[in-house]
Amino acid sequence: MRHARCGCIRWVEVTAILLFAWLAPGPGAAAQTSSPPAYGMHVEHTWIPMKDGVRLAANLFMPTGAKPGEKFPALLEYIPYRKDDDTAADDYPRHSYFAHRGFVGVRVDIRGTGESEGQTPYREYSQQEQEDGLEVIAWLARQPWSNGNVGMMGISWGGFNSLQLAMRHPPALKAIIATCATERLFHEDVHFIDGMMHVDQYELAIDLQTAMSQGPEFPLDEKILSTRFDNKPWFIGYKRHQRDGSFWYEPERPLDSIQIPILLIGGLYDGYRDSIPRMLEQVKSPVKAILGPWNHNWPNEPDWGPSIEWRDLAVRWWDQWLKGRDSGVMDGPRLAVYMRHWYSPELNLPEIPGEWRNEASWPPAGLQLQTFYPQPDHSLNPAPPAAGTHILKYVPSAGTNAGGPDIWWGELTTDQKPDDAFSLVYDSDPLSEETAILGFPSVLLEASATVPLADWFVRLSDVAPDGTVIMLTGGGLNGAQRDSESQPTDLEPGRVYPLKIDMHFTSWVFPRGHRIRLAVSNALWPMIWPTPYTMTTSLQLGGQQPSRLVLPVVPVKSQLPPPNFVPPEPPSQLPGVHSSGDWLPGELWTKLRDELHQATTWEWHGGAEVTEFPWGSTKHQDKLRFEVQDAHPENASFHGEGETEVNLPGRKLLWTDTLDFRSDKANFYYQFRRQLLKNGQVVREKNWQETIPRDHQ
Repeated sequence: MRHARCGCIRWVEVTAILLFAWLAPGPGAAAQTSSPPAYGMHVEHTWIPMKDGVRLAANLFMPTGAKPGEKFPALLEYIPYRKDDDTAADDYPRHSYFAHRGFVGVRVDIRGTGESEGQTPYREYSQQEQEDGLEVIAWLARQPWSNGNVGMMGISWGGFNSLQLAMRHPPALKAIIATCATERLFHEDVHFIDGMMHVDQYELAIDLQTAMSQGPEFPLDEKILSTRFDNKPWFIGYKRHQRDGSFWYEPERPLDSIQIPILLIGGLYDGYRDSIPRMLEQVKSPVKAILGPWNHNWPNEPDWGPSIEWRDLAVRWWDQWLKGRDSGVMDGPRLAVYMRHWYSPELNLPEIPGEWRNEASWPPAGLQLQTFYPQPDHSLNPAPPAAGTHILKYVPSAGTNAGGPDIWWGELTTDQKPDDAFSLVYDSDPLSEETAILGFPSVLLEASATVPLADWFVRLSDVAPDGTVIMLTGGGLNGAQRDSESQPTDLEPGRVYPLKIDMHFTSWVFPRGHRIRLAVSNALWPMIWPTPYTMTTSLQLGGQQPSRLVLPVVPVKSQLPPPNFVPPEPPSQLPGVHSSGDWLPGELWTKLRDELHQATTWEWHGGAEVTEFPWGSTKHQDKLRFEVQDAHPENASFHGEGETEVNLPGRKLLWTDTLDFRSDKANFYYQFRRQLLKNGQVVREKNWQETIPRDHQ
């Protein structure tokens, strides 16, 4: 698993022209090639002044060998992830690739982070961040080397703010590339998943990065400590806003407000994949998209394959919209998607079986909605069922096979049988032929609970003839948000409600002889914080609106030729910088069960990622622990520890975070300690402690 928002991926540099044939051009179509690597490159550091006098730090990856009077577009990546240490090794090969092809790569630390000046913002995607971004874009368009056109790109945070700034219509911003990104913050971002409380390693990692001073000097003067280290953790603000509303809307605009071309890249194992079909449908400007078999990273170096080269397509994208060159990038289908085939569920799979598929538009051609009904005998078939009621006891510790804290309805998961044991399970007959699905499965549950607050989770799985169960997708619903995520209301105990749950986007080809499984539960721990009451829930079968599963079935084979992606080039490294180890995925996952007290502990120990620079080294490491008692779900807790060590000549600096978060029936209790040590001695410490009332969570 990769860091939820960091996108800290090792990059590669291509030194030859790559042909990226999305679809073979027809007669008369423009040749689908990109600008060649015709330039040298050097890196310049510069300051971008804001209207209030604060300066943002930028690295410019400048083409060299230009013709007299030749000007270049700018490609902006605008994030808080410390361009001079944490992402230096990642930025160089990516931005230099584009610089060699006649673009100025621009890497900017947002205000109050990395090397940039100013007060660290109080949240992600703040109004200040957006206003600064508009100024940065205008500044880039005015530079003497600029042709006046700016593009934005990024993964995760960089993709989020590319979309958000496109919604604000800066005149010089002409196109964007957004990878692993969404515009729906409350429902799809890391703080509340499907509108439900979530806590994970990101809260520690982002706090450490924003608390640190500027590298490579890492000053510890009072000004830098007061504007960074002393800031209140962002976590507190997010957990105070437990329903959708103005806090989450602040950075958002309607999708149809985007008026420039967007290229979207996503992964079927990433938590932000749902945004791609949504944007294909709702954005009126030109949209192109790739959805591959990856998790939260770029497709040229994912955690598992098949990997592809994407940057040559990006150059064609920028050629088309920033240089005015007809590169043929919009020829052919709008979506290339990977159709997954069956594999044994395991966490170390090197490559996902399957095949690429082109779709001219969205929804896909030949889509048919096929309905299956849970039956009293726990079968699943197209016939409406007889009346019946199934009762499920709430087991708060259930869900670890489907939803570790960094899973987010993605990543690789293990066999689902342990979680199915605490669920209502319904299986189809063995399929008589291959069946392909592409899109958003959905479920209608006619359900009730014995208490005023309950969550429901549905998982769609493929059951092999040998009994192996692999999860394909799932989704969840906070019962209090059944009508509105912004206006939650208590459930009336015993009352049956129609609960519509849209599962997350998926692709899959069920083999002949396999079964379709629907599993329904009330816990997905530790991905989702448990609701506080012991209870049972019921599922109603039959009646006028019976509970049902609806699958988006498509033809097994598309009528269009598949895309032809080329494999990525071997990676290169920034001279003088070397990394070893990996912060994510963790080195150790442990689940401990205390049967006497019906308590479960889930522990995660991250790996140590060490990066060596000419000036010193950095090291990141953290660990997490989640605990819940089945008889007392109100008493759930989280403990996290994170640290970043910086080794310099004559100095060792250590930033540490300790987060304790727990609950009872009425409140969440938050304790946080941030420390800075120099050569083993505490230089500064800040502590926060707050009680946050539960608001239908």
